[in-house]
Amino acid sequence: MLSYQHIYHAGNLADVHKHAALAWVLDYLTGKDKPLSYIETHAGRGLYDLRAAEAIKTGEAKAGIGRLAQAFAPDHPYRRVLTAVAQKYGPNAYAGSPLVAAELLRAMDNIHLAELHPQEHSALKATMQNAGGAQIYQQDGFEMAQSICPPEPRRGVMLIDPSYEIKTDYDRIPKIIGQLARKWNVGIVILWYPILTNQAQQSMVKALRTTFPEAIIDTQTFPPAREGHGMVGSGLFILNPPFGMQSALEDISRVFAQIKTA
Repeated sequence: MLSYQHIYHAGNLADVHKHAALAWVLDYLTGKDKPLSYIETHAGRGLYDLRAAEAIKTGEAKAGIGRLAQAFAPDHPYRRVLTAVAQKYGPNAYAGSPLVAAELLRAMDNIHLAELHPQEHSALKATMQNAGGAQIYQQDGFEMAQSICPPEPRRGVMLIDPSYEIKTDYDRIPKIIGQLARKWNVGIVILWYPILTNQAQQSMVKALRTTFPEAIIDTQTFPPAREGHGMVGSGLFILNPPFGMQSALEDISRVFAQIKTA
């Protein structure tokens, strides 16, 4: 399915949750002078203009990054990325996860990005060319991940962030992650998923908990973006979490607490 475009949702509260956690992981990994691989299965265009009509129409960025950007400490890696992207691309630019990775990774690191949507793929190529380059694939992200795992270098992280427009994703993702974990047992795998009022995610989360009891599952709940909107939170499943990950997630939770106390 090729209808999903993230510009309508870029910078929303789920993005803040996901990107803040990803930035911390990448910052942690680059603390060692060893190369790493970054793999993303559903990359989007990488850079978003929050003045675009699509972003303004939903108002999700205003309620998300527009509200919480200043709540992160200046030295938090996510805040550093936000600052760097604003300086390079303007105050209304917002980094998708490929650009978050490009800002934090080094020349020695490898970036693999999959995006199937033709227009999003074209925009992603332009974004990453300006950001220093990456290997970009116009194919199903799960197929790309299966084909390159284990990557070289083996040290690294994979972000799985589908739109879940294909409802069977909830059923097949636990099996896919199981296959990837067997191929790449040292890889950090981060899966984002929505928390929905219809509980469509529950069976997937239950299967992941059962198969990977050592993984971290972190959730943030928040009001729906608009009346009748089904997403009321953001979830992260993190396999092989690095040391300090739980504490980093608690820091993010304190940022999100500002929504509930406002």
